[in-house]
Amino acid sequence: MSDPWTEAPEAPDGREPAITAPAGALWLAGLLVVAFLLQIFAATPALIDSLVYAPDPTPLARPLTLFTAIWLHGGWGHLGMNAAFALAFATPLARFLGGRARGTCALFLYFHVCGALGNLGFGLLHAGEPYGLIGASGGVSGLAAGAARIVGGGGGIGGLRSPFVLSMGVAWILSNLVVALAGGALIDGGAQIAWEAHLAGFAAGLVLLRPFAALAGADRG
Repeated sequence: MSDPWTEAPEAPDGREPAITAPAGALWLAGLLVVAFLLQIFAATPALIDSLVYAPDPTPLARPLTLFTAIWLHGGWGHLGMNAAFALAFATPLARFLGGRARGTCALFLYFHVCGALGNLGFGLLHAGEPYGLIGASGGVSGLAAGAARIVGGGGGIGGLRSPFVLSMGVAWILSNLVVALAGGALIDGGAQIAWEAHLAGFAAGLVLLRPFAALAGADRG
């Protein structure tokens, strides 16, 4: 299993490779783009509506949409931000979890579970309200939390009260409070991506990193 902080391998001619992100991170960001292309060029409005998460009439009325909504986006700007942050935060996680199938699967499961719990956190606070929630922000927030624990742990899993994790958590809360005070972030088509999902996804990422690292066989500290 590769060390998460080993420098990227050189190209055969001795030059630095153009792309140093691990395959798992690249796949995750790339698949977000592919999903959006399918959404805008191949999916019908009825299909898209069936994949959107809505906490109406109850937060768990359509539980599968907690996951499917992660792969929908409201526009190129919305997608670009989530894909860029997914690539950035997934890179240290993918290196830590390992580049083999086991590590990549753990990364994708971690992203999905954090995203679903982020969506559910939004739904629990808005039960019965006619909102439609889409986007990968909850999953990306989970990746950010996981990356913070790895950086805070110097390549292992840092404690929840390590200085870097605490500072990252405070920054995440403050930035999302700004969003909350601004009334949330509305995207094209009237659907909403909200600070509640960001915070819930981040909290899930903090707590769930260790079991998913164990799933990948990478629980080193």
